[in-house]
Amino acid sequence: MGFAFGVLRLSPVAFWSMTPRELNCALEAVFGSAVGVPARNDLDQLMERFPDHQI
Repeated sequence: MGFAFGVLRLSPVAFWSMTPRELNCALEAVFGSAVGVPARNDLDQLMERFPDHQI
């Protein structure tokens, strides 16, 4: 909401009328495309380094 109101200067009506896809397109226009998802091996390594619970 802060991005939509503060950066894009959208009205509340325009913001609440947007679809998530439209908002994503606006974000990409300003910040560029997001980096892809991590590879499974990278995710496994992160999960080993930072487990959700202690063993």
